[in-house]
Amino acid sequence: MSENKTPVSRRSFLKAGTLAAGSAAGALAAPAIVSAQGTQTLKMQSSWPASDVFQDMAKQYADRVEAMSGGRLKIDLLPAGAVVQAFQVQDAVADGVIDATHTVTAYWYGKNKAASLFGTGPVFGADASQILAWIHFGGGKDLYRELVQDVLGLNIVGFFALPMPTQPLGWFKEEITSADQMKGLKYRTVGLATDIMQGMGLSVTQLPGGEIVPALERGVIEAFEFNNPTSDRRFGAQDVSKNYMLGSYHQAAEFFEIAFNKDLFDSLDPDLQAILEYGAEAANTANYGLAMDQYSKDLQGLINEDGVTVSRTPDAIMAAQLESWDNVLEGLMQDEFFAKVVDSQKAWSERVAFYSLMNQANYKLAYEHYFPGKLGF
Repeated sequence: MSENKTPVSRRSFLKAGTLAAGSAAGALAAPAIVSAQGTQTLKMQSSWPASDVFQDMAKQYADRVEAMSGGRLKIDLLPAGAVVQAFQVQDAVADGVIDATHTVTAYWYGKNKAASLFGTGPVFGADASQILAWIHFGGGKDLYRELVQDVLGLNIVGFFALPMPTQPLGWFKEEITSADQMKGLKYRTVGLATDIMQGMGLSVTQLPGGEIVPALERGVIEAFEFNNPTSDRRFGAQDVSKNYMLGSYHQAAEFFEIAFNKDLFDSLDPDLQAILEYGAEAANTANYGLAMDQYSKDLQGLINEDGVTVSRTPDAIMAAQLESWDNVLEGLMQDEFFAKVVDSQKAWSERVAFYSLMNQANYKLAYEHYFPGKLGF
């Protein structure tokens, strides 16, 4: 289903009977459907087109929740545009128009730029897996709750899954060899990456995934990044561009946000609450396995079947990105909450990345030993 589908109004959606009545205060908190057998069906809309691999990953979460609950919980998973547009899912969950969403925090960073720190934040040397560990063990979980519930006053509870592999610099009409070459380009990204790329002289437009290639075909944008080789290939990026640059600091540590209406979540039995929370951890493993399998296959398909030139982003460009991060952070750190989150991540990264970088084997050396000449850099 397309993201461009006209959203169903809240009134008509509720009139159709897909959401149960709320509390006396008017909150739409009850589970969407309760069957005679006691099954509770939650209406979840993602920010992804039906054909995207991210929707497959959302389904992995939904399937695990149903299996672990013995069928007591069922998630009716809808693609972007089924009820609201991709960037509107957070408000829809908070208001009770839908029960849950599968999205990313960068899609609502316009409300508070600290949202992007829970995906698409600055890079202090830690990778996505290590920043996801910060969410669980370094205080990130409490800071996220503080942001959505205390700072923004939203009726939401959320969990995180899938430490996403580093996102490519993106698709260009020609190979990019210097930061100067990027200046003036009309480029698509989201979240704080918008600020970073604007700071490097690009003209940036934020678009949901399903709108990217049509915008490229119309000339609204000239270059873009989305996330990974599988999504990009399914979008048809290879049909409108032939240069794919891998490696970047603009979005090096992102995760899925799986969020629920808080009134609804609080109304569930404790064991079902636990299944929704820890189901994200189960999906984390499944999502990562699917990503490694599909992303690697589609990267080879882009090269060997679609005639795409795949290049490693030069270190000089990534150094320019770090300089842009420094400039952007200087202004944003004036906000007390933003600074608190960044300071927490930075302290975590200093300790955790030190351990990882000191201890990690040289995987590139091993790869070149067994597959000489393949990397080309």
